[in-house]
Amino acid sequence: MKMTEVKEISTKDLTEKIENAEAALQQMKLNHSVTPLENPSQIKAARRDIARMKTELRQRELNK
Repeated sequence: MKMTEVKEISTKDLTEKIENAEAALQQMKLNHSVTPLENPSQIKAARRDIARMKTELRQRELNK
């Protein structure tokens, strides 16, 4: 997910997406510890997507 895509999402949807992405990341980490993922770089990509969404959410809070 790119920053341009994140900026188009409403604040309410953004918080929901963050919660869902964090839950998916935790599940992915758990699955990876039991059985290695075919593509472990998915974890890195998910972490970065969450960071992008949190960054945009924080910028919106500061600009109010």
